[in-house]
Amino acid sequence: MRLLLPILILAAGGASAAEPITGRWVTENGRAVVTVAPCGPALCGRISRILVPGQAPPDTRNPDPKLRARPMLGLPILTGFTDAGKDWRGRIYDPESGKSYKSIVARDTNGLKVRGCIAIFCQTQRWKPAG
Repeated sequence: MRLLLPILILAAGGASAAEPITGRWVTENGRAVVTVAPCGPALCGRISRILVPGQAPPDTRNPDPKLRARPMLGLPILTGFTDAGKDWRGRIYDPESGKSYKSIVARDTNGLKVRGCIAIFCQTQRWKPAG
């Protein structure tokens, strides 16, 4: 048992946490600012500012008819993100298509790398810090 304890301590020390992604981020298309913050035990991202005048229709493409009247401002688009070691994993909602995807988010030198995936096919966006 004495020999096993140092090995367990070394193994636990090798686990790494993903770099924090909380903050305010401008989406790749420059249409909105998304604020990422804790919500319950995970992280979530909501549209906190619309940057293009006149580009804030309700969530009309949502597959749930009860949610189609939701305003874009405050709309949750990142949900359930948890630390997966080198990145954060959760779900991303695309209000332009009304679809949700598995998502992987990681910090890089320019901001956030945001990926939405269906099976092994992913599309990546780069979000920049909001000033």
